[in-house]
Amino acid sequence: MISADDFFSLGAVLFGLAFLGFWIEGTSIGRKTSGVVWVICGGILLSNVGIVPLKSSAYDFVGGTLMPIAIPLLLLKADLRRIFAESGRVMFAFVFAVLGTLIGVALGFMAFELGDIGPKAAATYGAGWIGGAVNFVAVAEALGMTPGEFSVAMGASSPVSVIALMLLVSLPSVALVRRWVPSKIIEAGEQQAEELAMEVDEMPVMHAVGAIALSAGICAVAQVTAGWLDMQQYYVLFVTVFAVTVANLLPAQLQRLRGDFTLGMLIMYVFFAAIGCGTDATSFLGSALVLFFFGLTIVLVHIVVVVVCARLFKIDLAEMLIASAAAMVGPAPAAAIASARNWPMLVTPGIMCGIFGYAIANFIGVAIGTWLGA
Repeated sequence: MISADDFFSLGAVLFGLAFLGFWIEGTSIGRKTSGVVWVICGGILLSNVGIVPLKSSAYDFVGGTLMPIAIPLLLLKADLRRIFAESGRVMFAFVFAVLGTLIGVALGFMAFELGDIGPKAAATYGAGWIGGAVNFVAVAEALGMTPGEFSVAMGASSPVSVIALMLLVSLPSVALVRRWVPSKIIEAGEQQAEELAMEVDEMPVMHAVGAIALSAGICAVAQVTAGWLDMQQYYVLFVTVFAVTVANLLPAQLQRLRGDFTLGMLIMYVFFAAIGCGTDATSFLGSALVLFFFGLTIVLVHIVVVVVCARLFKIDLAEMLIASAAAMVGPAPAAAIASARNWPMLVTPGIMCGIFGYAIANFIGVAIGTWLGA
């Protein structure tokens, strides 16, 4: 019904879904499932019944331009000493997240008859769910995936990534998991929910405009720097480094800033809406169906492994979930989950772990493919 170039209508849909997510967060249902799940599911429903398109440059704008601007907004009050302390624990948890993906790949490969594409699919899925889409593409090219194989593998993996995202967001609401793996961070976030809601209303126009201008400037400098160093794939890392640098050079001034974190959360919710609208729920049917279940097996095994490791090594559930999200869905969604769940101290560790995943995933993916005979 809405064409791909009808940006005003698509903007209304994306921001409307974000509004739905914020509203549901204040209800009993939202507190059990998180508004993010409803935003993503709403987007999937709208796109797969034909109300909005599956592909649009509007979605690309949200993911490529708006979403990076949100990262500095979420980091402008970052305390570097706390970041290093928190990143250490989340990075430790990230090791188990990587292990969970590798175990899932091994068990899934043994459980399903994948045919000739099997070793390549195992390699690309392993790389993609330790690093991200960049690693998926790089490993596919390194192992010589044909365009047809790549299309089928990517089409099957996209819905699985969305399922993984929704599972990770919903996991803290599962009473059994909360009892088995306690979390002081989640409890503190729930206790501060009312404070955050009151703070959301305090957004002086001058502060909001200044925060957006500063964030956009940080992104611009990061983009130029990444291009100059020929490291465009690590653009998010430069954004993070520059944002944290500014935050620690001007801590007193930025501490007085109001509305920055709220604006970052708003953009992240719009980003989740774009993810949902861009997900084709039927693309994995036919030849891709077995790859869908292969990917789903990886995700489920991954989650079981990280929850068990959190229990055994007494890792805070929130820290383990952010580490898991950094591996399974990347640094930006990990940061979005941390902000949406009111865990601001885990935003930067999530991004750092996600970037670390980018750095190691290509090597791991190629090693998996070589070992399996791709």
